[in-house]
This record gives sequence, structure tokens and C-alpha cells, in this order.
Amino acid sequence: MVARQEGEARFPRGEARLSFDTESQTGTTAVRDQHRFDEAALAGWMERNVAGYAGPLTVEQFKGGQSNPTYKLRTPGHDYVLRRKPPGQLLKGAHAVDREARVLRGVEQGGLPVAHVHGLCTDDEVIGTWFFVMDMVEGRIMWDATFPDVSRDERPAYFDAMNATIAHLHGIDYQAVGLGDYGRTGNYIERQIGTWSKQYVADDEAGRDPYMDRLVEWLPANVPPGDETSIVHGDFRADNMIFHPTEPRVLAVLDWELSTLGHPLADFAYHAMMYRMPPLVVPGLAGADLTALNIPSEEAYLAAYCRRTGRDSVPGYDFYMAFNFFRFAAIIHGIKGRYLRGTAANAEAKLRADAFPALARLAWEQAERAGAR
Repeated sequence: MVARQEGEARFPRGEARLSFDTESQTGTTAVRDQHRFDEAALAGWMERNVAGYAGPLTVEQFKGGQSNPTYKLRTPGHDYVLRRKPPGQLLKGAHAVDREARVLRGVEQGGLPVAHVHGLCTDDEVIGTWFFVMDMVEGRIMWDATFPDVSRDERPAYFDAMNATIAHLHGIDYQAVGLGDYGRTGNYIERQIGTWSKQYVADDEAGRDPYMDRLVEWLPANVPPGDETSIVHGDFRADNMIFHPTEPRVLAVLDWELSTLGHPLADFAYHAMMYRMPPLVVPGLAGADLTALNIPSEEAYLAAYCRRTGRDSVPGYDFYMAFNFFRFAAIIHGIKGRYLRGTAANAEAKLRADAFPALARLAWEQAERAGAR
């Protein structure tokens, strides 16, 4: 477990814990054999499509386990990032880098801090798959939700910066920035429950879990009244942001693969899951001494979001938590199935698969807080 500052985290009932191996997830390495491409062809495309580009070009690959291979492009005067579809046979609609480039352009127009997109290529002949090129944003990624590398006095400002950023996202007029057809409007939560329930039930290899079975029945019958639509990120976490190298300021929000039009309260609750999530497979604060760490409480964090978005409160907040824990557990259940089938045979997949029972139980505990029996 990662060493903590200003108070050790305490975890309930001895769940398996995640050691954040930041060394294997950060930085770059030589391009992996299966992800190599014609670098000269890329350089030619950049000369034609990226304003101000000047070679020579050097290509490295980021270490992290992104579903879309991601590369650092170095030139003497500027560094860029390339995101591409992986080579090989792909499921229809998967690895939609064109969609990711589109939402980045839209939210940037709405004033959200993101990497600027220089160009999108939908010609497979250039490097073998579609790709886009964006700015390289230098800064810090917080892999631990306790922000151990930040001073105690500064931690509230970092949490406030995250809070302000997600509130800003949900306030963007998606029609005005050209994202009016970026997803379906209305009944987002009901549709998400249906999608993830079907995927969970259909994966016989990963097996069933009694808590998940109960949630499949309970969630659709207890969706809170009222509906809203905004741009939602879908995976808004501390480790999906780049912070300024020395200041409590978000420079860029990363990893928009799950973004769509959806319910902002569901998106915020996913972000706020960090307060109830032990560090199993993502950064979490459950069991941490927030007072000693000088991290705002969950109640204060929710109140700050409400102030920024003009709300008095969030009725059904525990339901939104239960929904998000269920959704997250269903994603991990899918990884477990792929691991057992041998299509995701690596240590990271096993770590996630092993965490599934604890996540399913946590999901049901949120439903109990929302009144489930």
C-alpha cells in the first residue's frame, strides 16, 4: 500500500488492497512491436495537417494500459500526443477516437481545460488505423486520492479545483458547442442500468453474485424522479486529470472514452465515489482520516458542487452512488470474464477480477443506504 501523509488510511474488514504501481503506469517506453507504424508517414501527415509542426519526429509509447494505444510525439520545438485505434479486428463502435476528438474540441470551446486537438485522421492508409493528435500537457497526475505529495494546507484547494472542473463541465451548453447529437437525451440512468445488467447476466464465465443479482432487480424500480441532460465524462477521477506542476489547478481532463450526454448527478456521484471506495482498483478514500489529511468531507464536497450548479441538495444521492458502484462492478465483472477466458491474461486484469466480490458488496451497501432491504 502506498505510504500516506498526515494519517494512515484504515480499511474495513481486510479487503484486498491495490498497490498503485505508478512506475508501470507513467512515463514512456519504446513503441511495442504490435503497435508500431510508419513514422515517416505520420510525419508527412503532420506537416500537412498540424499548424506549426516542424520535425524531426521521435515517437515513444506511453506505458499505461489505455485501450487506445497512446504515443508521445517529440519534436525540437513541441511535444504532442497521438491516440489511435488499436490494430486488428475491432468491435463495431469500439475505440472511437473520432468521437473522443470531437468531445475534446467541444468542451474546449466551452472553456473546460483539455488538451487542444490539432487534427483527426480517418484514413487507414496513413498509419493503419484512425488517430488524432493533440497537445502534450505537462503536469502532475494524482494516482492516490489522498494526494500524498501535496502539502496538508494545500489539499483543500486541489479538491476544490476538481469540484469546480466537474461543475464547469456539467454547465457547458452542449448544443452551443456542437454536441447536441453526442448522445441520446433522457432516461440515461434507466438505459445504463439496462445495458450493464444485460452484460452482467450474459457473462456466464464470470459467474453470478447475489449482491449484483439484487441490484439488477432493485435499481430500475428505484430511479429518482426528475431528469437532466449534460455532457458527462463517465470516468471523472483524480487520476484522469493533469494538475499544474506546482499549483492547485487542473490543466487538462483526460480519457473521454466513456463520455456522452447523460445525467450530471450520476456523473458527479461517480466522481464522489472516491469517498466510499477503498483503494481496490482505483484511487479511493474509504477509511482515510480526512480530518488529519485536511481533505473536505463528502458532505462538504457535495455542498460545494450544489453551490456551483445552483442546487439546494441532491435528492436520491445514495441511489446515484449505488448505481455507480453497480456500473463499476459490472465493468470489473466483464474484466473478470475476459481474464477467465484468457483474453485479458495479465496481472492487472487478475487484480481487478479479484476485487469484484468486494465491489459488488459495496454496491449493495450503497443501495441499503438508499433504503433497499
